[in-house]
This record gives sequence, structure tokens and C-alpha cells, in this order.
Amino acid sequence: MTDLVLPQGAPWDDVRDALADLVGRREDPPTHDGAVVVATSGSSGTPKRVRLPGTALRASGLATARVLGGHGGWVLALPTHHVAGLQVLARSALAGSTPVVLDPHRPFTGAAFADAVERLVTSSEAPLRLTSLVPTQLRRLLDDEAGHEALGRLDAVLLGGSAADPALLEDARATGCRVVHTYGMSETSGGCVYDGVPLPGVRVRVDPEDSRIHLGGPVLADGYLDNPDLTHARFVHDMEGRWFVTDDRGTLDADGRLRVLGRVDDVIITGGHKVEPRDVEAVLTALPGVVDALVVGVPDPEWGQVVGALVVRAGDPAGADWQARLREALRPSLPPHALPRRVVASHAIPLLPSGKPDRFRAVDLLRGGRMDTLPR
Repeated sequence: MTDLVLPQGAPWDDVRDALADLVGRREDPPTHDGAVVVATSGSSGTPKRVRLPGTALRASGLATARVLGGHGGWVLALPTHHVAGLQVLARSALAGSTPVVLDPHRPFTGAAFADAVERLVTSSEAPLRLTSLVPTQLRRLLDDEAGHEALGRLDAVLLGGSAADPALLEDARATGCRVVHTYGMSETSGGCVYDGVPLPGVRVRVDPEDSRIHLGGPVLADGYLDNPDLTHARFVHDMEGRWFVTDDRGTLDADGRLRVLGRVDDVIITGGHKVEPRDVEAVLTALPGVVDALVVGVPDPEWGQVVGALVVRAGDPAGADWQARLREALRPSLPPHALPRRVVASHAIPLLPSGKPDRFRAVDLLRGGRMDTLPR
């Protein structure tokens, strides 16, 4: 079977039969030994093309159904040429259900999402109502009356793509919807660790030297298309089996629950001190009036890097010294070297097409020291 390459906005009707052949039905195995080619998000540079065999997508889909309590009907709210959107299609094919698709050419709004959930409720006989979102989408829904109500009609939301603010998760779970924070990437068929716990069959280990996360199990990709050297470097074998070596750092607690600390190259080294961006982001978003924040290292001739923060505020910054006042508000919770030296107000956190934060653009904005002009 020829590899299936999903173009941007690939419609369900065009890929349904091909995906059904690849992943099979819930009771029946695949009928062809094929694969889907999907692009990585590009969060670390140029996107790479990953070859995901149907067996890996099937293993991921069956494990997800086991954790969620069954197969279901899905609202598709993510682009299908990235792994999270592809997985909604693959899980739908596995379940024998038809997803309700939001128009990818129109803005994501609470009203549009609510309409999709209504169509899912009235048209699907699946026992569970499900969707997959990124944190920015979830925040928009919680801030919209129709979107907030629609979340409460779902049985579960898989939330991935980037780190999620604990307050965001708490607000979402208050709607009555089960929100599952997922961790994974294209190379692992998308999310393979749910709320810190590996899916059935998935293995997780952390390198004791550099805290780099390794992932293993039946959900792994074959490798990178037309790049055997990179495949050999990132997909490794040892006595325990086959592993994908991620670009992320983490820790495992005594119960085997994974905590992701951030990307290996996200650590900010300023004047010889190491700063974890997520720690600073957590303190920033806990401040009154701060809706969202993205912390990155900004090149600096004296310090090597300085801590920079894009800050989304509930209102326009008041006064010319608002950055200084924000630093003072952070001082009781952060050591001096972790205090942001560059702070820029933004209407929104810049995102890649996959929904992950665009850190390269954030660095550019902070180096320019200007207010971002992203649409509200």
C-alpha cells in the first residue's frame, strides 16, 4: 500500500477508507501494511516528515479508548496534517464513527465549537463525546459562554501541544468535562502519556545524566522519511527494546508518573544560572490580570541570555512603568536571576500552525522590545 500523505485540511470523506485500511476496526486488524506521513510541528526548526505505520496508530487508538472508557464520536478542531488532528481521524476510523469537522478556513470560536458539539450530540450514536484541543483553544472556549457550555456536554477533552497552566485545567474541569493533559509528539503517534501516566504498552524512562525523556512501545514511528541518519540517531535500540529519544527533559516520581520540565534547549542560562521557563511562566500567570505568558531566553552580550517574557494581560498595560511593577510583583517568588529583564505586552501568544508556542517569533519580539501586533 502506498504511504498516505495528508494535505492541509484533508476532508474526512477523502481519507476515511484509506485510514480504515491502515488502522482497521476496533475488532479487526488492518487489511494493509501501510503508513501515514505526517509533518512535525516545527517547534525546534524545520519540520520533519515522520512515517507512522498503521499498527502504531491502531495501538495508540486502542490504548486511548481503554483509558477513556471506550471509543467515541469526535469533534475535529485541529489541522489534519499534524498528528493531533490526524489522530482524531484515525480514532474515528477505528471506532467506525464519523467526526464532526470544524471548518479549518474559519476562525475558531465558541459559537462554532458549540455548533459542532450540538451536531455530534444529535447525530452520533457513539457512547462517548470527545475532542482534542490545544491550550489556546481551551482558553477561548472557557472565556465564551457558548463554548463554556459546550465543554460541559463532552465526556473528555484531550489537551496537548504544549504545557497547560494548572489554573486553566482547573477552570476547564469545573465545567464537568474530563480534561486529560497529554504528552507526546509526531514520532509517538501523538499523545502517549496521559496526565503523567503512560498509555498501556508505552514505556517511559529518563536519562539520569541530562534528564532527557525516552519513549518506547508499539506507538513509535518507523522513522523520518528520506533521512536514515536522523532516524538512526533518534530511534535507538537496547536490551529493553526500541526507544525514541525526545528533545524534552523530565522527572519520574516513585509511582512512575512523568513530569515534563521543558525542552532541552529551552533552559535559559543567564550569567551562569539556569532558569526553567515553565517555573517563571507559572508565577507570571498566577499574578492578577495576567492571562497568559511565554518565557524564553533572549541573547544578550553581557549575560549570554536574559529572561524574556511575552505577557498577555486582561487589559492594556497601565502606565509606562508597568514592566518594572510586574518584576517587583515577581520578586518574592523568584530568585533575582530568574526575574524577566525584558517584558513585552502581547495580545496573544504567537503560535505555530500546530498550536504550539512559536518561540522563535517570541524571541524576535522581545529583542525588538515592541508590543506585539497579533490580532485580538
